[in-house]
Amino acid sequence: MTPSQLAITAMLMLPLAAVVIPAAAQTPDKNDDARAKRFVEYYEATVRPLEIEAGRLFWIANVTGKEEDFQKKQAAEEKLELCLADPQRFAELKAIMGGGKGDSPQATQKGTVPFSAAVSDPILARQITVMYLECLGKQLDPELLKQMLAKSNVVERAFNVFRPKVGDKELTDNDVRRILQESHDSAQRQTAWEAGKKVGPVVVAELKELVGLRNQAALKLGFENYYVMQLVVGEQNEEQLLKLFDQLDELTHTPFHEAKAEIDAALAKQCAIEVAELRPWHYHDPFFQEAPAVLGELPEDIYKPLDPVKLCRQFYDGIGLPIDDVLARSDLYEKAGKNPHAFSIDIDRQGDIRILENVVPNREWLNTTLHELGHSAYSKFVPRSLPYLLRTDAHPLCTEGVAMMFERFGQNVSWLVAMGVKVPEPDKFRAAAAKLQRNRLLVFSRYCQVMFRFERELYRNPDQDLNRLWWDLVEKYQEIVRPADRNEPDYASKYHLIGAPVYYHNYMMGEMFASQVHHALVKAVLQNAKPAGVEYVGKKPAGQFMRQRVFDPGLTLPWNELTRQATGEELNAKAFAEDIKIAK
Repeated sequence: MTPSQLAITAMLMLPLAAVVIPAAAQTPDKNDDARAKRFVEYYEATVRPLEIEAGRLFWIANVTGKEEDFQKKQAAEEKLELCLADPQRFAELKAIMGGGKGDSPQATQKGTVPFSAAVSDPILARQITVMYLECLGKQLDPELLKQMLAKSNVVERAFNVFRPKVGDKELTDNDVRRILQESHDSAQRQTAWEAGKKVGPVVVAELKELVGLRNQAALKLGFENYYVMQLVVGEQNEEQLLKLFDQLDELTHTPFHEAKAEIDAALAKQCAIEVAELRPWHYHDPFFQEAPAVLGELPEDIYKPLDPVKLCRQFYDGIGLPIDDVLARSDLYEKAGKNPHAFSIDIDRQGDIRILENVVPNREWLNTTLHELGHSAYSKFVPRSLPYLLRTDAHPLCTEGVAMMFERFGQNVSWLVAMGVKVPEPDKFRAAAAKLQRNRLLVFSRYCQVMFRFERELYRNPDQDLNRLWWDLVEKYQEIVRPADRNEPDYASKYHLIGAPVYYHNYMMGEMFASQVHHALVKAVLQNAKPAGVEYVGKKPAGQFMRQRVFDPGLTLPWNELTRQATGEELNAKAFAEDIKIAK
């Protein structure tokens, strides 16, 4: 062991209260860099093993589905949460950031975190900032934290056990979606849609209580409300997001209106009604967050002979981002008890990266595998030379954006042909794919407007008429006519408000990041190409661009600084707006 390793080991052997770290009230060291470095070493020694163990047990529980494995996972996560919530650790962080005087959370309301100018090393200062943000939202009174967890669990369980009913028949969510996608009977569609929304009245009282508790916690930490606090923790702020989403609204309003007119005409014809009679239950999913498949789908038969894993392995290898080691550690196919969805996980920030999937040969799983391996490539190629705290993606929206960018190739006829896939009538396929992509992005962007603006108002004033607010936003941004004489908490049937609060806007920002990085890559690597329809197959400079411009900085830069470095501009909606255009 090196001397520093021995020192860290000695600290781990002591109770937390016995660790010799200068307290916030003490006179600060003259050398703030040395003080900060000492704290980083201590933090890594205590938090890193807990994070690795929590990640390892999360993986095991999702692969096996066993109750005892989920209990172990929960215990590990609770241990990590308590460690991050330690008030002595947070006091020391505030002291370092405040030059020995501590720091007020109110100073972070705009999403910027000041740190002591005496910490001269920018990498060291960045680690202190990252730790501060990670611990900030955890500084809650234990009793209040318990109330929030208990209330959240009550609502989550209510969602899990709820089953829509039509008459005496119990349905699943998939049954509701199937009716919305396949039935041409408006009355049947309405009944199914309303049945799915009945979870709202079941959970709405607890949801409002949970919002109140979250706001109470944020106020105790000096924030206006929980929404503001969560943005700050993610190095974002309301003014910044409003400007971005207003720009997105301006650039998508007319294209969406035109695309929706085409969709509406097809839906009305399908159900033998007038366009003016269309209501929320005619749009194929409960929230109209996905484009209805009424304008022609891509031929699924070209995907059935493909091996999604093999195809994706070849693609990533060909652009200089090999992921064979990731696939070797992964769990890729269906089995009893296993999580039926997909995710990528970096267990230790040292190379143990894996994906969980349930692959079958079809377009959905080709897209999903491209997506998850995009996450994995990001994690794998963040330089190991970076400190542990900064050896990860710049922000969830950045890794989502990378994954979304690669996922789009699954519908790209040029990419499919370059990968050796036989595509009959490629021109027809290209036209259908362009329309599918346009509708998907437009419909999702308008739903994200609703979620972003509703959630912001929910935490600003949870006592307002939320039912009316929800439908006002739906009518404005999605152009859906609200049902007559309906006054139900339909917003409360959206699980993300409980299970992933103040997060949904990041999905849309990820789509914008995907477009912006793709355009910058095409300009830098394929100077004479147009972004639409471009593929990277066999082009190692594309992978080199991603490594140098996106992956290499890790978390050394906040997300918008990374965007500026990678693309030359702060995150904006211009490239996204280009990607929703269809050549006339």
